[in-house]
Amino acid sequence: MNNSSNPQLGQLVKIRKGRNADQAAVIVAIEDNRFVYIADGDKRKFDQPKKKNILHLELQPMISSEVVNSLNESGRVTNGKLRYAVHSFLESTNIQAEEKGD
Repeated sequence: MNNSSNPQLGQLVKIRKGRNADQAAVIVAIEDNRFVYIADGDKRKFDQPKKKNILHLELQPMISSEVVNSLNESGRVTNGKLRYAVHSFLESTNIQAEEKGD
């Protein structure tokens, strides 16, 4: 997947650089074509999102509709929904990795 595709709200990302490398998070805001704000609802709450250069993120094809709907309706999303989106994403990638391993 090419990394220059446009990030979208609610899109899952894998962090490639920094302290939280290899962790997953959700895009909760987009500043411009270089920076987005991410949160995972656990260590990084919605009210304190992390500003990241998209070059340091691996955009995933999965977008959480719950997060998108919540942001569109109220302009915010609960940390529980963020945790659920990250957990669902990690579970789906683990299942795919196990299937490839067989």
